[in-house]
Amino acid sequence: MVREEWGRLVALLLARFRRLDLVEDALADAVEAAARRWPGEGVPDNPAGWLQTVARRRVVDRLRAETMAHRRHALVATDLDRRPPTAMADPGGLVEDDLLRLVLMCTHPALAPGAASALALRLVLGVSTHDIARLFLVPEPTMAARLTRAKRKIVAAGIPFAIPDRDALPGRLATVAQTAYLAFTAGYAPASGPDLLRPALAGEAVRLVRTVRDLRPEDPTLSALLALVLLQHSRRDARVDDEGRLVLLGEQDRGRWHRGEINEALGLLTSPALVDAELPDRAATYLLQALVAAEHATATSAATTRWDRVVRHYDQLVRLDPGPAALLARAVAVAEARGPAAGLEALDGVDVPGSHRVPAVRAELLARCGRADAALAELDLALGLCRNEAERAHLERRRRDLAP
Repeated sequence: MVREEWGRLVALLLARFRRLDLVEDALADAVEAAARRWPGEGVPDNPAGWLQTVARRRVVDRLRAETMAHRRHALVATDLDRRPPTAMADPGGLVEDDLLRLVLMCTHPALAPGAASALALRLVLGVSTHDIARLFLVPEPTMAARLTRAKRKIVAAGIPFAIPDRDALPGRLATVAQTAYLAFTAGYAPASGPDLLRPALAGEAVRLVRTVRDLRPEDPTLSALLALVLLQHSRRDARVDDEGRLVLLGEQDRGRWHRGEINEALGLLTSPALVDAELPDRAATYLLQALVAAEHATATSAATTRWDRVVRHYDQLVRLDPGPAALLARAVAVAEARGPAAGLEALDGVDVPGSHRVPAVRAELLARCGRADAALAELDLALGLCRNEAERAHLERRRRDLAP
């Protein structure tokens, strides 16, 4: 419940108090209080309202203490406590979606795009610092420090939480799109926690992409991104079995894929915004990933997947963005197209710091090559790094299958 309500509660509290530092601390205190009290007292009828009330009181207490410390009039804090909630400032009426409003507020140009995206993921969407660090491929302490610096900069610089005007809005949409993409990844493949996927978070990210694209339907980056997330999200019901266990792509029941979303995405991929235009690099990277997903979506079975086309798409992608995630995905495709030995060769030198996925893939390819002992060693390495419980259970089952 906290993850789903976090962004809305932050928005409500910020609309009233306009103090990021106080709002986030107060809401964290409220969640901690709930964890202590609800097991014994029972969950209230309106949990979100309870959290909001407790957090509001925490903020007022802090403001009152600041007021007294600075010897200001004590009634200031009382007035804040009684003031009715106000809508987030949007003088031009440009944005109606509350989630988009709050993400836009985090994308102030005083913050670097990466810091703005990380802050929005943590503050608005409730993604853990560990998972954000995995998204940015940095150690968790590094990401924690970045988030702290971004928050301090907002407070110290007095950056206003307000919707940008019409002229400034386009300049922020690229960062919003990147934030939505990262949020979708956090929901589609969470790095930690008990769940293999978080459909609510992924669904919110899809909705955010669609909302942003509605503001600029001619933007090729947004069209390509919407196609990508729709194709990936369409497989959500087939990715886990009835017991919550991971189902690999080749074993999924394709009848459970959402064909309406697939057809919408395929239509976007043939739209003038993507076919008739010179694409910027970011749009091209989203498009190539979407084309890979489309190959899976249009294949009638795993056996009929055109892995040669998938490899060609990844070849283009790594020329544009030779990051470790793209190289890892390409190695998997090469293994399917040319055999596990070729996949191992493509995987050589690929490293995703702190992630279990590279050793997990290497273990599978080694096992297919008949090198069980080496595969077990890689599985042990992957298990030592894996913090997602569903993926860990899958790795443990695979280890049992390979162990003598």
